[in-house]
Amino acid sequence: MIAKATLRKVRVSPRKARLVADLVRGMDVDQALEVLTFTRKKSAPLIKKLLESAIANAEQVGERGDEAVNIDKLYIQSVTVDGGPTQRRFRPRALGRATKVIKRTSHITLVLDEREER
Repeated sequence: MIAKATLRKVRVSPRKARLVADLVRGMDVDQALEVLTFTRKKSAPLIKKLLESAIANAEQVGERGDEAVNIDKLYIQSVTVDGGPTQRRFRPRALGRATKVIKRTSHITLVLDEREER
């Protein structure tokens, strides 16, 4: 693990965010940025910004540590989308009743690593 970035309590359901996370898992960083730019899902810009943050974290690790990090060799090792806290609201319905509306949130974690020479 070279770098890690986490986005917590983001207001998108985990099931919908996993669709975009599955698209970019295992991709090179530059290819993943391109895919996320043109993906038309709510979670795509969120994951793109998270990926850019992880790249910046990798640059910081390279500057602080003894080893040099080659940004061109970075790839997405893992993307996990876990459920966050759920907001519960009530919506009025017919005949004086109410139904529960569940607003789900997500915790998204992205880990970058460097590809080894083959």
